[in-house]
Amino acid sequence: MWLATKHGFYSIIQKEQGVYYVRARVRKDLENLLQASGVEHEVHSWPTADYRFRIIIGPEDLLKVVVALTATLDYPNFKNCVAQQADQRDKLGAYHEIWSVMGDSQN
Repeated sequence: MWLATKHGFYSIIQKEQGVYYVRARVRKDLENLLQASGVEHEVHSWPTADYRFRIIIGPEDLLKVVVALTATLDYPNFKNCVAQQADQRDKLGAYHEIWSVMGDSQN
């Protein structure tokens, strides 16, 4: 699952039953997520991986993360919100591209 949020961009996968990897390309995104959710985990680094930074969590902490992201959804326009976040602004071009490509797939 991809999540584009005002805190960062994440890919969440289940590696094995009950073990979730929350992955990011930017370490600060995971630090933001941990702070927003109150979850405490080490940020691991895989220098050669496609998503270099990861936290490894169980289902209870995954639920806390999702609830925290939902609780901080306080904006009427995602791209405008990202533009106002100093540590997220550099992703704005990519989000515009995703928005456009997905818009082209709309029937």
